[in-house]
Amino acid sequence: MSGREKNEAGEITLLGSQKTEYKSDYAPEVLETFPNKHPENDYFVKFNCPEFTSLCPITGQPDFATIYISYVPNEVMVESKSLKLYLFSFRNHGDFHEDCVNIIMKDLIKLMDPKYIEVWGKFLPRGGISIDPYCNYGKSGTRWEGVAWDRLSRHDMHPESIDNR
Repeated sequence: MSGREKNEAGEITLLGSQKTEYKSDYAPEVLETFPNKHPENDYFVKFNCPEFTSLCPITGQPDFATIYISYVPNEVMVESKSLKLYLFSFRNHGDFHEDCVNIIMKDLIKLMDPKYIEVWGKFLPRGGISIDPYCNYGKSGTRWEGVAWDRLSRHDMHPESIDNR
């Protein structure tokens, strides 16, 4: 499994640590999980990261975005501080916007094996255009597989009004 799970004593290694290391390039190994106390329930967990940054792989210029991550947990969940450190690790990482959101989603699938997950990046404009890539996944063979296709196929049916860009 990618990342770290809680140890036998049920401890998360990053939460509450006063000696946090902020990695400055892509670091999926910082991700940690903890047990979902309600795996029999289907419910969404949503994270909003309004200070996401990465680098353009061509120009090296910074790209700024809000990253939205919504998922329906299975047996384990991602620990929020480790997720924050993971997202921070993209700061000096050069990838296109579409690659960033797909990498984030795939790393979280590998880490947690969620029932459903979606990642949406809302990047600020650079050069007069903004890019908002969206990707999702529903666990194969479950009802969430159909939900993923439905949400993806209807993703931009009701475009939002953009007033802050």
